[in-house]
Amino acid sequence: MTLDRAYYLLAAFYSLIVIIGVIAILAGGGTLLAPIHLLLGALAVIGLWGYILKRGFMNPRMWRPLASVLAVGIVVQMFIMLTTALSSVLLTWMLTSSIFSVMLVIMLYRYGDRDQPLWASDEERTAARQLDVLLSDSSPLTAIKRDGSRENSVKVTKSNGGYRASVTRRSQEGQERFEERFQYPETLVFFLEKFTSVTVDDFRRSASLDDRESAAATV
Repeated sequence: MTLDRAYYLLAAFYSLIVIIGVIAILAGGGTLLAPIHLLLGALAVIGLWGYILKRGFMNPRMWRPLASVLAVGIVVQMFIMLTTALSSVLLTWMLTSSIFSVMLVIMLYRYGDRDQPLWASDEERTAARQLDVLLSDSSPLTAIKRDGSRENSVKVTKSNGGYRASVTRRSQEGQERFEERFQYPETLVFFLEKFTSVTVDDFRRSASLDDRESAAATV
């Protein structure tokens, strides 16, 4: 059995559990906390399918907190198993669910990493391809974005380990510098547009200007 097939079987197993839970609640079964457990389980299944299919569902910022909640649930279950006298059937069920939940927590935590192409929009993917071409021709790239008294200066570098963005922000209040590293160009494009307002077109214009200045200096 391949790893991908095992992932699909795991997702199908969790999906079946959620379906059974819905049927049980509709039939009048379960405790007062059953709807909350079912909601958390349904969200986890959505994230699990997203991880397996490599598709972005909902917001990437929600998946790691959800993984943390599930991890706390595992700890609570382990504590109950170690401190409470349980029947063999219940003990086996809780132990099995805890083991499967550990795998789910790991997958959801990885799924919540924003630095993945699956979270990029179509526009960001297109811009990422363009930026990657520019960086292949010339690295580092620099661009400056001005908005009134504010100025954002960005230098982007590509290396074997990924991409690095060095940012300098200047305003009347002062100056700040920071640096971020990314594994994928899609995340780099998202970061630049959101936190510096710098786009691929800004790098392209800056590179063209540098080329013209170099040609003029040569002449």
